[in-house]
Amino acid sequence: MTSKGSVDELYVWVWLPGATEPVVAGRLYRDSSNSGVYNFNYGGSYLERSDAIPIYSPELPLQRGRIDPPVGLSMASSIRDGAPDAWGRRVIIHRLMGRDSTPDTELDELTYMLESGSDRIGALDFQASPVKYVSREAQNPRLEELQEASERVEKGLPLTPQLDKALNHGSSIGGARPKALIQNGDTKYVAKFSSTTDHYNVVKGEFLAMRLAEIAGLNVAPVRLERSAKRDVLLVERFDRTYTHERLKRHMMVSALTIFELDEIMARYASYEQLADIIRQRFTCPSETLLELYKRLVFNILTGNTDDHARNHAAFWDGNSLTLTPAYDICPQPRSTGIATQAMLILGERNDSRLSLCREAAYKFNLSDDKAQNIIAQLRQSILDSWADVCDEAQLSEPERKFFWRRQFLNPSIDE
Repeated sequence: MTSKGSVDELYVWVWLPGATEPVVAGRLYRDSSNSGVYNFNYGGSYLERSDAIPIYSPELPLQRGRIDPPVGLSMASSIRDGAPDAWGRRVIIHRLMGRDSTPDTELDELTYMLESGSDRIGALDFQASPVKYVSREAQNPRLEELQEASERVEKGLPLTPQLDKALNHGSSIGGARPKALIQNGDTKYVAKFSSTTDHYNVVKGEFLAMRLAEIAGLNVAPVRLERSAKRDVLLVERFDRTYTHERLKRHMMVSALTIFELDEIMARYASYEQLADIIRQRFTCPSETLLELYKRLVFNILTGNTDDHARNHAAFWDGNSLTLTPAYDICPQPRSTGIATQAMLILGERNDSRLSLCREAAYKFNLSDDKAQNIIAQLRQSILDSWADVCDEAQLSEPERKFFWRRQFLNPSIDE
């Protein structure tokens, strides 16, 4: 693997609850004895603030001095949540390295954080200075520009300065698929594009699942479909941004991976069962949240979303407690007629995509078997009742409907 660039430190800035401007919270820096580990120090000025809150108290409590990352992690996961993932890293490598990059080129972790856009998910940003905040944002680009830019990155083609700036604006958001950030009035969206390697309409598949989830009564991010350069684009409304009196506020968030104190390598140990236990102890409205999480689990299985890994679950953080965010990234995955498995464990070491396992796990969510059966039946019926209308919304062709139906959506194997 080729590694390029080296940065030894950066400064973490945060939008405190209710604030419309960021303040510097502390310094993230490379451990002098282990270059692959990054420690954190809160700044003295931040600790002296009356409104200071911990970035995430289980791993970064408000205290003076060096804070090492949890055992087994290279940096505090609540900070890593704000770093770019596969797609954003690909955009950054393409911009900085161009034709000099290779498929295994990697940059330094802090370089990714400093070179990615500032409008990242949650309420953190990363800067080279502890005293001057400089936003790395672009003017609101058009969908056509972003679509063209993402396709050029996938093909390894150079970008014009305008396209480069537009696409880099969204390089901080997670995930592996092409995406960007746009704004319409007071509403911000994540724009998800089709990929040049797609073998079916992934964008419409996610639209179907998200709309069906909304109709079924789950708390999900609103979505809509657009067309750009003769291709479909999914717009997902951001729930980590709100406008108050024409001023933008950012909401602090942590991923379930952070809540589990795991990194990506250990993500296979994340489980719905453990998340349910944590909800009882540390979440607001635990009973309602357990019910919502159970419905999401069942719905994922009903719609063939096996990509329900721990970064695809998240919670708002207010300095004291956690609150489950709306659902996002409900995306049916390609599969045959055989049994599938969920990305997170469901009960014990089992993660089979089967409704019978959901019923077995119901007691972990404070649900009786009768209640669990009713939830499963209601969600299934909602999908059956709404399928045709939502397919019409998405303007799916008959072959596309047949591709999704009884394969991803309501695959017979879920009842085995």
